[in-house]
Amino acid sequence: MKHSPFVLLIAILCCVESVLAQKKVDPEQQMIRSIYDETLTQGEAYENLRYLCKNIGGRVAGSPQNAAAVEWARQLMESYGFDKVFLQEVMVPHWVRGQKEIARVVNSKKLGTQELNITALGNAVGTGPEGVLAEVVEVQNFEQLAELGREQLEGKIVFYNRPMDQTQIQTGTAYGMAGNQRRSGPSEAAKYGAVGAIVRSLSTDFDDYPHTGSTVYTFNLPKIPAVAISTNDADLLSHLLKDDTELKLYFETHCQILDDVMSYNVVGEITGSEYPEEYIVVGGHLDSWDLAEGAHDDGAGVVHSIEVLRTLQAIGYQPKRSVRAVLFANEENGLAGGKKYAELAEENKEKHYAAIESDAGGFTPRGFSMDVSDEAYERIQSWKPLLMPYDLHKFDKGGSGADISALKPQGVELIGLRPDSQRYFDMHHSAQDVFEIVDRRELLLGAAAMSSLVYLIDSQGLYPKQRGK
Repeated sequence: MKHSPFVLLIAILCCVESVLAQKKVDPEQQMIRSIYDETLTQGEAYENLRYLCKNIGGRVAGSPQNAAAVEWARQLMESYGFDKVFLQEVMVPHWVRGQKEIARVVNSKKLGTQELNITALGNAVGTGPEGVLAEVVEVQNFEQLAELGREQLEGKIVFYNRPMDQTQIQTGTAYGMAGNQRRSGPSEAAKYGAVGAIVRSLSTDFDDYPHTGSTVYTFNLPKIPAVAISTNDADLLSHLLKDDTELKLYFETHCQILDDVMSYNVVGEITGSEYPEEYIVVGGHLDSWDLAEGAHDDGAGVVHSIEVLRTLQAIGYQPKRSVRAVLFANEENGLAGGKKYAELAEENKEKHYAAIESDAGGFTPRGFSMDVSDEAYERIQSWKPLLMPYDLHKFDKGGSGADISALKPQGVELIGLRPDSQRYFDMHHSAQDVFEIVDRRELLLGAAAMSSLVYLIDSQGLYPKQRGK
C-alpha cells in the first residue's frame, strides 16, 4: 500500500516530536547542571581559600589575624559586585594562647622524664611560669570522677581519657559523645579540688598532634589550667599509670583571657526580585583556632558561602528571595556572631526563610542534615531525584549548624551541608588543618551542592502548597 507524501510527512514529524520529548530536560535539571558546570570550571573558592589560609592564617576571635580576615572578606564580596556588603558589630572574647606550652612526666619508673605533646584548651587559664606539678588520676567520665570524690582528687591532675567511639560511622556523632570531657571536664574536676585537667584529643586518628577546642568554666568554681594531649601520648600516659599510680606530671601554659573586643559578622547579599524582605542564608564562621590555618574549619565554609552568591550571579539567576552569605564571628569559643545575627534579625523584623551552614569541612559532599518542619523535610526529600546524579544522597532529619541555631526560635528552617566525615576529625582543631589538605574538586562540589539547594528552595518553595512562595 502506498502512502501519500502528506501522510509520510506527518509520520516523520511525529517521530521527531517523540524523540525531542524524550530528550526534553526539566528546567530544574538544566539549572542545577548550569550551577555545577559553572562552579567546577570557573569556581573561585579554592583560590579564595588559598589566600585566606596562606596570607592570613589562623584567626582566633579578637586577634589581628581575625581582623584582617574580616577586611579581606568584605573587600572580596565587594569585588564580586554583590548588591549589598556590610558588617555587623559583635563583641567577642579575646583569648591569647601564649608562646610556651610544655608537659612532661617527671618520675616514670620505666621512662624517667618523658615529654608529652599538649596544647592549651581554648578559653583556659594558664599555669604561669610556675606550672603545675601533681600526681595524675585517669578517668573516663564524670561518673568515675564523682565516685573518686575530693578525697582522691584534691591536689591532683585529672586525666580524661575517653576516646571517640570508633564504631560510630558518623564521626560527628562520636565527637558529640566524647565532647563533654573537653567542654566541661576542667570545671567538673575543679569541684573536687583538682589543680589541673588533661583531656584526650577529640580525634579518630592516632598521632602526635594535640587538638584544641573550647572549654567552658562553671561560675563559682575555680578556673584550673586545662590542656589537650595527643592520642598517642594519651595512650602512653594511660599505660604508664597502670604500673605507677604515683606518677607525676608537670605542665606549663601561658594563655590568658583579655577584655572583650569588637569584631564583625561579614554579610554579602543578592537582593530578591519578588520577595526581597525574605532571606535565605548560607554561612560559615570566619574565626578559627590558631594552631594552623583553619582550612577545613571553617575556611571551607567561608569560601563555600561566598561561592554560592558568585555562582548564582555568574549564571544569571535572579533569586526571588534575598540570598545572603553570612561569615559569622566567634563560633569557636563563644558563638557571639550567630547570636548577634539572630538578635539583629529579630530586632529588624527580618523574615528568614531558610539557613544553610557549612561547618563540617571541604570534603566530598554527601547531602544535608535538616532541623526543619515535617512539611519542609518532605519538600526537600522530593528533590532527591534532582540531586542524586551529583552523589547527594543523605537527607537526614537532625542537626544543622551551630551558628544558625539561634535563628530556630524565629521559625527558620535550618540545614547543614554534610560532607564525607571520615577524615575531618583527623585534623580538626589541630596543626594539621592547613590549605594543602583540602582537595580543590571536593571543595568546589560542596559549593555547588549548596548553590543547588538554595536555587531549589528559592524557586520551588519549601512547602508543598507553595511554588516559589
